[in-house]
Amino acid sequence: MFNGIIEELGKVISVKDIGGGKELTISCRLASAMEVDNSLCVNGVCQTVVRLDKHSVTVQVVEETLRKTALGELKPGSEVNLERSLSLDQRIDGHLVQGHVDTTGEMLDVRKEGTNWLCTIGYDPEWRDLIVGRGSIAIDGISLTVARETGNQFTVAIIPYTWDHTVIKNRKKGDRVNLEFDILGKYVLRFMQNREDGVRSGGSAGTVTEQLLRESGFTGES
Repeated sequence: MFNGIIEELGKVISVKDIGGGKELTISCRLASAMEVDNSLCVNGVCQTVVRLDKHSVTVQVVEETLRKTALGELKPGSEVNLERSLSLDQRIDGHLVQGHVDTTGEMLDVRKEGTNWLCTIGYDPEWRDLIVGRGSIAIDGISLTVARETGNQFTVAIIPYTWDHTVIKNRKKGDRVNLEFDILGKYVLRFMQNREDGVRSGGSAGTVTEQLLRESGFTGES
């Protein structure tokens, strides 16, 4: 589990094909504080460290991850957002991020407005129920707030510090970005879908009825 606050910008130093997957070696200062089997969020994707030395870590990206994320587009020299997994004694400054990317979006527009940058991202309409104005979203692992949303696109405002210290500054129109929607929103949506499915199949949506009260032992007698 992560919180979407990027600790370091790492740099990919090698990409190796391993069957249908890829092995990425990333130069970073965090390497000296990590161990093999530790979790590391790379551009919003939870990965396991399989090798490391004092200056770099190596992770292996499987085929399913390559299909669902933009990690397959990384090459030597690419910068990546890095965050170590949370410990139980630290504050959550962003929001709960699992590192389980739901889909990718397309950068439609990047422009500066005053001191901030506004990034507009398009995505598949099937995910529209999980985008909420002023709600949280992780973009390439960065915890951000949806400033506005319309149709199948949304806009986030990037403060100068986040712009300078994450890969968002390298994104341009047409680039793919990894998207992870708020886990709380996903649970609420699944709960509502299950209720609707129950009603369609002849069940109850949780309405308190006289029959339910009687079955629960309530008779109305004092």
